Amino acid sequence: MHCVSHAQAQYVARAIGDRMSQVGLALHPVKTKIVYCKDGKRTGAHEHAAFTFLGFTFQARGARRKDGTGFTSFLPAVSTQALTRMGEVVRSWRLHRRTGHTLADLAAVINPIIRGWQQYYGTFYRSALYGLFSRINAYLLRWIRRKYERLRAFTKAKASWRRVTIACPALFAHWSWCRSAW
Repeated sequence: MHCVSHAQAQYVARAIGDRMSQVGLALHPVKTKIVYCKDGKRTGAHEHAAFTFLGFTFQARGARRKDGTGFTSFLPAVSTQALTRMGEVVRSWRLHRRTGHTLADLAAVINPIIRGWQQYYGTFYRSALYGLFSRINAYLLRWIRRKYERLRAFTKAKASWRRVTIACPALFAHWSWCRSAW
């Protein structure tokens, strides 16, 4: 709920707590908190200036107006917990060990998962996902170096990577946002 002042927020929190107790429910004391939505216009300090909800962390972040000037706004982005879980999933794929597969085989396996992450977490502040996508690309580059003996040298593998990303830019879903592996 959005409130104008801290006093109003405390009043609303008490009222919601009372109403929940009337129907036999209780607010979780750790999960229920008053968060100060600090942005460029608002000043002051508060105990909580960010919160996580449904895999997104809402906090003050840099943004741009249509004319290109920067400002600070209270915006959502993928939470660090969600990024950690996604990183564990990527690690469990062990892409660099699947040398018996082709790039198209790997794309068929991971593209549905990556598209889901892009559609859900990429809605807001999608640049927060670039690190994860670069990590996937690093695993794919390692796959290239393991699969092809002549591409073991990093410079040769890098040149091969550039050729593949230019020739087939839509092979992997995340390449539309991030093609870099280093």
